[in-house]
Amino acid sequence: MAFLSDTLARVKPSPTIAVTSRARELKAAGRDVIGLGAGEPDFDTPEHIKEAAIEAIRRGETKYTAVDGIPELKAAICAKFARENGLSYTPAQITVGSGGKQVLFNALVATLNPGDEVVIPAPYWVSYPDMVLLAGGTPVFVEGPRETGYKITPEALEAAITPKTKWVIFNSPSNPSGAAYSAAELRGLTDVLMRHPHVWVLSDDMYEHLTYGGFEFVTPAQVEPGLAARTLTCNGVSKAYAMTGWRIGYAGGPETLIKAMAKVQSQSTSNPCAISQWAAVAALEGPQDYVRESRAAFERRRDLVVSALSACPGIDCPTPEGAFYVYPSIAGLIGRTTAAGTRIDSDETFAAALLDEAGVAVVFGAAFGLSPAFRISYATSDAVLAEACARIKVFCEGMT
Repeated sequence: MAFLSDTLARVKPSPTIAVTSRARELKAAGRDVIGLGAGEPDFDTPEHIKEAAIEAIRRGETKYTAVDGIPELKAAICAKFARENGLSYTPAQITVGSGGKQVLFNALVATLNPGDEVVIPAPYWVSYPDMVLLAGGTPVFVEGPRETGYKITPEALEAAITPKTKWVIFNSPSNPSGAAYSAAELRGLTDVLMRHPHVWVLSDDMYEHLTYGGFEFVTPAQVEPGLAARTLTCNGVSKAYAMTGWRIGYAGGPETLIKAMAKVQSQSTSNPCAISQWAAVAALEGPQDYVRESRAAFERRRDLVVSALSACPGIDCPTPEGAFYVYPSIAGLIGRTTAAGTRIDSDETFAAALLDEAGVAVVFGAAFGLSPAFRISYATSDAVLAEACARIKVFCEGMT
């Protein structure tokens, strides 16, 4: 009898975490490495949020809380959804977890049975397919190619839906591409979903506040209220408020689903960190200056990176609408050979050679389900990004 679970054999470790860990190892060994793999704001958590956490500690808010969130945070989340998204939820329709990843995982574990299918647009966040597999479901991929701006079309979504489809996972702005769907583009997809009442929508809105150039964010249940009864709208404080380590994610959805997710959480982690929950209240209810300031910084960095990479031979770098990633195509480099003699036959080979020969760590496109490409996180300083892009340019120019 095998010791490890057969289910575990169906999944793989996170490639993005692996790239970041490898970059750290090389740095520790004395190598000059620039790591552009981590999807984490480089800014500090705003002071008023940190102070709220300190005050919570002083008040003794260090005990167990309700399994899926304190009333004060649920109320703040309801107000946020109403204020920013036009969505009406009661506290009983809100769940809070230890990060957005746990919220998504809880939903899938609570609903998937063997044979259930989950439609996932590609390129996708690396964790979506593996969470589906761990929950016993079957991921079904729909490609959003470079030609459509890394977005799926209504026709492609329609073709992927079967009687076995239980969920469609929707992520806008996208990790890894930064692509975001306009209201009109999203309407085309929600029209398809309205024709399939057995399909639920899991909307991952984690990068909601990071959109650029006047782009207006919308979420599925906002565009099509008819989907609200079968939509879980997920979000969190990690990206918007530079609170990745605080581990607070949340979601709004039908009460029956929220109760089922709470049951899963009650037998796994129980409540999220009490102190982090009070910090999240301050984030949602307090001043929003940081959100505006960080958005401006990220937009400047996006423009810097897109401009620099577009000057690299063989690289095609579209301008994303949001998040803090670019997802350049390297179709023009496949089949070429680096100055050190490495033949580029895939984006995984490209990323490995870029790290070994130029000291720049990126994540290869195959990890996100769409090749040949790579992802850069521009959540670091302008100077670091300029140096990284300069190294990539030299690396590409050296190919034959």
